Amino acid sequence: MKCPYCGNPDTKVIDSRPAEDGSSIRRRRACDICGKRFTTYEKIETIPLIIIKKDNNREQYSRQKIENGIIRACYKRPVPAEKIQQAVNNIETKVFSLEEKEIPSSVVGELVMNELKDLDEVAYVRFASVYREFKDVNTFMDELKKILDKEEK
Repeated sequence: MKCPYCGNPDTKVIDSRPAEDGSSIRRRRACDICGKRFTTYEKIETIPLIIIKKDNNREQYSRQKIENGIIRACYKRPVPAEKIQQAVNNIETKVFSLEEKEIPSSVVGELVMNELKDLDEVAYVRFASVYREFKDVNTFMDELKKILDKEEK
């Protein structure tokens, strides 16, 4: 790592530890030439992920969109913020573990619905009603029956 003070191309690592966010490494470094110390952060480079929308448009993956959708579905429900974050983390892990450069939005939608099923059934039905675009009350009732049948078993 190049020293930001004197430009020396070779510095040594004094200390390494996980950063506060847990997804990067914080390194304390010292320059052998000028003696100054500085901090660097090392993060895994991820492949840019493209989501293929229903209309075949493509857009870059956004964690924020998933988080917003789950928050909207959980509105006025007794779901703690840390559970929502954990659900988003689980979805993101599954999305990136597919190791694809392009993923249909339907795959992401199904992953979100699976997480919501375990998180809160009302939130699941809210999300499903928008995501699956229920055309009438009967299709909505069919989805509710699936949940009720699961509970009885």
